[in-house]
Amino acid sequence: MSIIQLVPGVQSYDWGIPGSRDDCLVANFAERTPELNLAREMDRPYAELWMGTHPTLPARAILKDHTTPLLNDVLVQDHTKVGHDVEHIFGVDKTRGALPFLFKVLSINKALSIQAHPDKKLAEKLNAEKPNMYKDDNHKPEMAIALQPFEGFCGFRPLKEIAEFVRTIPELRHVLGADQSMCARLQEAAELQVQLNNAQVQETVRAALKGAFSALMHAKKDTYAPAVATLDKRLRTSQDAAVPSELSELVQRLNEQYPQDVGVLCIFFLNYVRLQKGEAIFLKANEPHAYLSGNILECMAASDNVVRAGLTPKARDVDVLVDMLTYESCSAEKQRLESPLWEGDATKSTLLYDPPIPEFSMLMTNVAAGAKSEHRAINGPSIVLITQGSGALKAGSESVPASMGRVFFVAANTVLTVDASEPLIMARAFVEPSP
Repeated sequence: MSIIQLVPGVQSYDWGIPGSRDDCLVANFAERTPELNLAREMDRPYAELWMGTHPTLPARAILKDHTTPLLNDVLVQDHTKVGHDVEHIFGVDKTRGALPFLFKVLSINKALSIQAHPDKKLAEKLNAEKPNMYKDDNHKPEMAIALQPFEGFCGFRPLKEIAEFVRTIPELRHVLGADQSMCARLQEAAELQVQLNNAQVQETVRAALKGAFSALMHAKKDTYAPAVATLDKRLRTSQDAAVPSELSELVQRLNEQYPQDVGVLCIFFLNYVRLQKGEAIFLKANEPHAYLSGNILECMAASDNVVRAGLTPKARDVDVLVDMLTYESCSAEKQRLESPLWEGDATKSTLLYDPPIPEFSMLMTNVAAGAKSEHRAINGPSIVLITQGSGALKAGSESVPASMGRVFFVAANTVLTVDASEPLIMARAFVEPSP
């Protein structure tokens, strides 16, 4: 079998979209897999749909004899489905499964934690020291593609913006303990970043930014909690020229979700980004981020490691987060990912999202009713999700009905044809070693 239908996994977290809402895509998609036996609950938050071999929530394969073994077991028994080159480069790691990537759908109703994912060296150290908190030893760069309008935090703002917020927002300045010398260091580094931005300047910028962000994240609760409350009250009663209206609304919203949390003040350090359907961002390891609302596709290296420090009821690891970050400071536009036409589809109906890491890439194929798309053979495995419409997936003599919400594994080196009986959109996560 070159095409195998899958049973994905569903995660419910507090930040997910309730099942009562029509825009909860995790529940909408999960309902289309009868083998999940999902009894949709109106007040239950549906947060993530997992599609992969990571042992935290591995997908199952639906075989011709109607058995449903773990996909990972199927791939370990038949290495040709993963492909020789992928197996040679990435191996088959028991802690992460046979696939080097993990594919998800996220439905986000309220903010996820201020977080970052470790690089490989740090992941190995954290896994060895705190295996109950950090379950594996892999890094976790990730990419998000919007299925609906999305908003989030993505990396540090240009230092000039941060320095101006510190200078003009008294509540933030108070929490940082920002005296004239801190404000001056931030301002001087920000001016250097604009004027020169060479290697020496970048180190100066990083040092100034780390000092300020560390002061924020290490502030005592009896310092930051009343400051957040005061800022929220002030922005509700009067307009502050120093705080753009969209950030003023965000302060109020996040303070409602996580009252008097230090993460509310991260608004003034992190880039606020909005994506429309089909737009994407790439997040390297050791970069701070948080998703705020919307429905997205997410693909990442096969890991479940998260270092959290704000906007969360879960365990926080502030010291690790502050020390691990790269403190790169730039516009959010630099973290957006381009999506050119993919050369592997002669019908020109597929966009390629290709981040600068080897573990994964993604394709988005849009096929009109009655039309077809043919994907060239990919030298590696892939997982397919139909996000809209219906039709069939074909490989040689195989033909499998495909409709919204259904998930499939496609073996390495398979020429895949997509026939659309109605307008169909297909997301495909894959790995393919460079020639």
